[in-house]
Amino acid sequence: MVQGQPVDARRVAAALGGRSVVLVGMMGAGKTSVGKRLAAKLGLPFVDADAEIEAGAQLTIPEIFERFGEAYFRDGERKVIARLLASGPQVLATGGGAFMNKSTRDNIVRHGVSIWLKPDIEVLLARVHKKSNRPLLKTADPEETLRRLLAERSPTYALADITIESKEGPHEAVVDMALRQLAAALFATGGSDAKRRRVVEAALGARAYSILIGPGLIDAAGDEIARIAPGAKCAVVTDARVAPLYLDRLTASLDGAGLRPVPVVCPPGEATKSYAEFARVSDALIEANIERRDLVVALGGGVIGDLAGFCAATLRRGVRFIQAPTTLLAQVDSSVGGKTGINSPHGKNLVGAFHQPSLVLADTDCLDTLSGREFRAGYAEVVKYGLIGDREFFEFLEANWREVFAGGPARVDAIARSCAAKVRVVVADETEQGERALLNLGHTFGHALESLARYDAKRLVHGEAVSVGLSLAFRLSRKLGLCSGQDVMRVDAHLKTVGLPTRIQDIPRLDASPRDLLHAMRQDKKVDRGRITFILAKGIGEAFIARDVEEGSVIAFLDQELKFAPS
Repeated sequence: MVQGQPVDARRVAAALGGRSVVLVGMMGAGKTSVGKRLAAKLGLPFVDADAEIEAGAQLTIPEIFERFGEAYFRDGERKVIARLLASGPQVLATGGGAFMNKSTRDNIVRHGVSIWLKPDIEVLLARVHKKSNRPLLKTADPEETLRRLLAERSPTYALADITIESKEGPHEAVVDMALRQLAAALFATGGSDAKRRRVVEAALGARAYSILIGPGLIDAAGDEIARIAPGAKCAVVTDARVAPLYLDRLTASLDGAGLRPVPVVCPPGEATKSYAEFARVSDALIEANIERRDLVVALGGGVIGDLAGFCAATLRRGVRFIQAPTTLLAQVDSSVGGKTGINSPHGKNLVGAFHQPSLVLADTDCLDTLSGREFRAGYAEVVKYGLIGDREFFEFLEANWREVFAGGPARVDAIARSCAAKVRVVVADETEQGERALLNLGHTFGHALESLARYDAKRLVHGEAVSVGLSLAFRLSRKLGLCSGQDVMRVDAHLKTVGLPTRIQDIPRLDASPRDLLHAMRQDKKVDRGRITFILAKGIGEAFIARDVEEGSVIAFLDQELKFAPS
């Protein structure tokens, strides 16, 4: 749709095909005010879920909270929204916490199109200060409570179909944006859910950024990047395998948006994450006169993202960079969270920095060019998120993995849910002082195996090492009496079903003793005063940080694993 061209609201309403438009977002986002105006333009009824709850209970929402508690209110809210969604097309404004309920989100997916109204935090603060009827803000520090709620909820709000970012101003402007984005979602993709882009927001204050997920983002990159850095010079760091596929398209998009691309091409493979290549790329960026207001764009998989990000973190003491991941592993893991770095002869990722990207562009079309082995390797990281803290997501993958591999709607959903899961942990613990270590489930074992395989991709790639590491972590948990054998078997079975390795013996020509493995694990970044930090599990979706595992128990476990002989 051409910018500025009027939107035919009645045509948009017809294209909804009987679905509702559901507004989600924080208290004070303007859902009621925007909803009434949007409903009038679409010719649909407007319903406020909170007003329906109050009318049915004959109590205000603060009174319901005070008399019965939040859990009671949330259950009633879920039932009311389910009833409203089943009653026919409408514009529905929901309460701030409604979208956090998975059953409600699933209902919205079946019956509607969701829009996240996302004003600036200052706008939210100004609006909620005008009202005293917000039960969740009846705390000693309402502003801090609002900021905390926004940080906790943003990754889930970002699962909405459409995100509308708005400043303080007339509600009509927000309504116009909503109509345009509805039209784009309904018409530009022919209504195909598989082709709808998703946005996950990393709410990190001044370092906040968006993760865009969907098709066509390589060709749209220029417009997206120009929004945050108009006229900037862009050094595009890529590798010799990715360059023939996407470099010309990306640079054409950047040129078309008035940006100035400069390509820097590296050799492919894990060996590129080296001191020598770091120095060569850094010098190339300096020679290209990349300044602090310019950008480094990482076009490729995790190796390029890590290397280019580390170069950006150190160049002129820090320049902005964009992640344009082209592999599944990079899209769901390494491109999100700000970890950058290179390898040392002593171990993987031992030299690096935390440096958040300014934008992530995950073009799902790129995944169609991956080999089956590359896609499977990335899928191990997707499974990891279910194993860490979301049993329901693991069950979703068990039921829908074929569609994820084939490229159906489940693929975009799986990537968005993986990114949202990682963002939730990163927002809570950006520099890995505590909870973020959970993201290393399977990696303590996996990195050690990669090191012992000498980073030889013909024998073992990162995702395969993670897959073996996940199985080892669950089997060690079982041996220590922490986890049921049934959950261990489910994890093993799912990884095997999709074609991933689960045993050390699955790695070709890996000749290592238990003490060799233990020595390699001691190079892990999470080692604290000589003690290895393990991420173990009490069950699927119940990972935890274990700092007190006895070395003797680990040696005995590894000895047993190395002697394993398949029946």
